[in-house]
Amino acid sequence: MYATLILVQTLNGLQLGIILFLIAAGLTLVFGVMDFINLAHGVQYMLGAYFAYEFTTLTGSFTLGLLMALPAALLAGLVLEAFIFRHLYDRDHLEQVLATFGVILFLNQGVKVVWGASPLFVPVPDWLQGSIEILPGFFYPIYRLAIIAAGLGVAALLYFLVNHTRAGMLVRAGASNATMVAALGVDIRFLFMIVFGFGAMLAGFAGAMVAPILSVEPGMGDNLLILAFVVIVIGGIGSIRGAFIAALLIGLVDTLGRGFSTDLLRLVMDPSAASQTGRAIAPMLTYILMALVLVFRPSGLFPVKK
Repeated sequence: MYATLILVQTLNGLQLGIILFLIAAGLTLVFGVMDFINLAHGVQYMLGAYFAYEFTTLTGSFTLGLLMALPAALLAGLVLEAFIFRHLYDRDHLEQVLATFGVILFLNQGVKVVWGASPLFVPVPDWLQGSIEILPGFFYPIYRLAIIAAGLGVAALLYFLVNHTRAGMLVRAGASNATMVAALGVDIRFLFMIVFGFGAMLAGFAGAMVAPILSVEPGMGDNLLILAFVVIVIGGIGSIRGAFIAALLIGLVDTLGRGFSTDLLRLVMDPSAASQTGRAIAPMLTYILMALVLVFRPSGLFPVKK
């Protein structure tokens, strides 16, 4: 029974890690290539969830809603880039933080005006409902497995695009030395726009995928944004491989830590003290891990060479 619980929590950790990767992948590219701190990246995850809800309601099909939410998330990212973020690239990081925080406040209030403040729910598609028997007597929801599979597929596609295409070569070059890329005749502003829009679409895809299992509500991306920043710090700014490995690591550490830290502490402490200490330590584990990585690998596990 305990082994089954560990397996459930491990799968939940992988699912969280996949969602974090979809958010952090765009964030690390934007930060690595453009040296731009975008605190509003989490609201693009939120917009993806709202777009999935809206289009699913209009079409009656989650599949169609998801397919329509992706270009909508891309368009939203491009609009924000053109009208707001483009004017912040040459500013210092403090101004970027303040401006993008303002965007968070504006969009959180904006979705309340359009969709209301109450949580909204998206039904799980019929063909992904139910559970599948992974081990004898152990069932796991099909849709959660679909999230893991979709995230792994996106990770493989992203790896191919970044490492085996000309556009990916330019992105990697921009992450290493944006000034030199611009000097060689590449339209660096257009490259920035493409990277930003693609990152927004990835975050929107993550929001659309979790809409059937979480409530869609204002501010839903704020907490995940913090974890996404932890991911890119651990993985290395600008590194897709680092973001993927760090996201899975953070997902497992956070989920398993919350599930089993109290049980482990009971081996060396009395139950009451173990319960209190476990509840206090569990939310800190990801940040403890980040601190350890920064001590021994200040540039992250897989830093981009400059």
